[in-house]
Amino acid sequence: MFCNQCEQTSKGVGCTTVGVCGKTPDVSALQDLVLHQLKGIAALGVAGAKVGVVDHAADVYMTQALFTTVTNVDFDDEHLAGVIREGAAVKAALLAKVDAAGGVVDTNDPAVMFEPAADLAGLVAQGEAVGIFSDHDRDENVVALQQTAVYGLKGIAAYADHARVLGHEDVRVYSFQHELLAALSDKSLDLDAWVGLTLKTGEVNLWVMELLDAANTGTYGHPVPTSVPLGHRPNKAIVVSGHDLKDIKELLEQTEGLGIDIYTHGEMLPAHGYPELKKYPHFYGHYGTAWQNQRKEFDEFPGAILMTTNCIQNPRDTYTDNIFATGRVAHPRAIHVDNGEYKAVIDRALAMPGFTDEFDGGSVMVGFGRNAVLSVAPTIIDAVKSGAIKHFFLVGGCDGAKPGRSYYTDFVEQAPADTVVLTLACGKFRFFDKQLGDIGGIPRLLDVGQCNDAYSAIKIALALADAFEVGVNELPLSMILSWYEQKAVAILLTLLHLGITDIRLGPTLPAFITPAVLQVLVDAFDIKPIAATAAEDLKTILGAA
Repeated sequence: MFCNQCEQTSKGVGCTTVGVCGKTPDVSALQDLVLHQLKGIAALGVAGAKVGVVDHAADVYMTQALFTTVTNVDFDDEHLAGVIREGAAVKAALLAKVDAAGGVVDTNDPAVMFEPAADLAGLVAQGEAVGIFSDHDRDENVVALQQTAVYGLKGIAAYADHARVLGHEDVRVYSFQHELLAALSDKSLDLDAWVGLTLKTGEVNLWVMELLDAANTGTYGHPVPTSVPLGHRPNKAIVVSGHDLKDIKELLEQTEGLGIDIYTHGEMLPAHGYPELKKYPHFYGHYGTAWQNQRKEFDEFPGAILMTTNCIQNPRDTYTDNIFATGRVAHPRAIHVDNGEYKAVIDRALAMPGFTDEFDGGSVMVGFGRNAVLSVAPTIIDAVKSGAIKHFFLVGGCDGAKPGRSYYTDFVEQAPADTVVLTLACGKFRFFDKQLGDIGGIPRLLDVGQCNDAYSAIKIALALADAFEVGVNELPLSMILSWYEQKAVAILLTLLHLGITDIRLGPTLPAFITPAVLQVLVDAFDIKPIAATAAEDLKTILGAA
C-alpha cells in the first residue's frame, strides 16, 4: 500500500505497511479500486455530456463513493467491495445511455472496461495492481497536483453529500467530478493544465460550501450565539459525533419525551446554535473534545454513541459496544443503523445508566456564523478604527493525534488582548474553552462553526474588506490553519482560488506536495509552514501589521 492523503502519514512521506489512521493494506487497495472504478464512470460521463446524456444516479453514486475514500469514513472491506460492485452496475447503465445517444467511448481505457473480481481477495489484488497514482511515467510535479486536486475532490464530495441529503444539489459539481477524474487518464495535460484544474477544484468547493450553507441555514435557520454546557445532568444520554445536522435533527425528533438527553461531540458542537435544533429542551450540552481523547471519552460515556461521518479515529481501537454508525459511515467496530432509523440507538440508551450525577464543567459559546457576526459589523468596524481591535486571527482547521498541535493552543493563549480569534472546525478543541474575555462586548473568541462553515468565515472577511474598501489581503487578518484530511485540502484550495495570501499551514506541509509545487504556491500565494513556536509567528505577524 501507499497512502499520503492525510497530515499524519508515516514519516511525513506515506504509509506503506498500515495506515497511521489504522487503514489496512486491503482497505487501501479497495479504496484505490473505488477510484479506478470512478475514473471509468467519469470518462463515460464526459463522453455522455457531449451528446446530452445526464445520469443523476451515476452522479450521486460518484459523490457517495468518493466520500467513502475520505480518511476515517470507511474501513470496512465488505462495504467497500459492495461500493465497487455497485459501481459496475452504474457504469453499465451509463454506458448503455451513452451508446444509445451516439456518444464516443474509449474502449481502450482500462478504467472504462474494468470489471470487478468475483471475490474480496480478487478485488484487493485488482486494487493493488491499479494504484490510483501508480503511473511512474508521469512527471512528479504533475502527480503532486493530481493528488492535491483529487484529495480536494474527496472533500468536495463530503460537503456535497451533506447538502444533497437536505435536497440541495448543483449539476456543475457533478460535471466537475467527471471532468477531474477523467483528466487523470489524459496524458496530454501538462503542469500548467493541472495547476488550472487544482485551482478550479478550489472554485468548485466554494460553490459546494455555499450550497451546504444554504441547505443548513435554509433548513435549520441561521446560527445564533448560544451558550452550551460542558457538564452533564442526571438522565439517560446519547452523544452524537460527526457533521451531518440532518442526523441529529432526526434523533432529536425520535427521542422527544423519552427522558434522554442529547449531547454533541466533536464537530457536532455548532449544532447547538441552529434555531431549529436548539428548540428541543433535551438537546442539552457538549461532551468531550475531538480526536485527541476520543477513545477515552467514548469508553467512559454511560450512554449510546451515534457516529455520523468520518469521526472514528482508528479501526484498531476497541471501544465500548455502544457505538452505532449511520449508513454514511462504514466501520468494522460499529453497529450500523440506517440513516434516520435510530430505534436501536434509543433502545441502547434507555438500557444504559446514563448520567447519575450533575457536573458543571463550565460552558462555551457557539453560533457566530456570518449573520451573527455581520449583525454587529458596525461595532467591529468602529473598534478597529478606534484601535480597540488591532488584528484578527482565523485559527482553525482539523485536529489530530500527531504531536505539534499544541502550537495552536499556544497561539490563541498568547494572542494579545487587543486581538480577536475566529475559529472553526475540530482544530478548535485545542482551545475552545479558553476564557479570552471581550473587546467592547465583542467576544475575543468567536466560534464560526464546522469545517464547512469556512464559507461563513470567507463571507465575514469579504464583508469587512468591502466595509474598509480594501482587498481581503489588506485587512488586519491572518489565517493560521491546521489540516488533517481531505476536506481541509478542499478549503485551502478555495482560499487559493480566491487569491488569499500569507496563509500559515501546519503542523506539517502535505507529503504529496513536491518542492517544485510548493515553490509555485510560495511564489504565487506566499503560503508558508507555521513556525517552531506560536510566539515566533505572532511576533512576525504583528510586527509587520
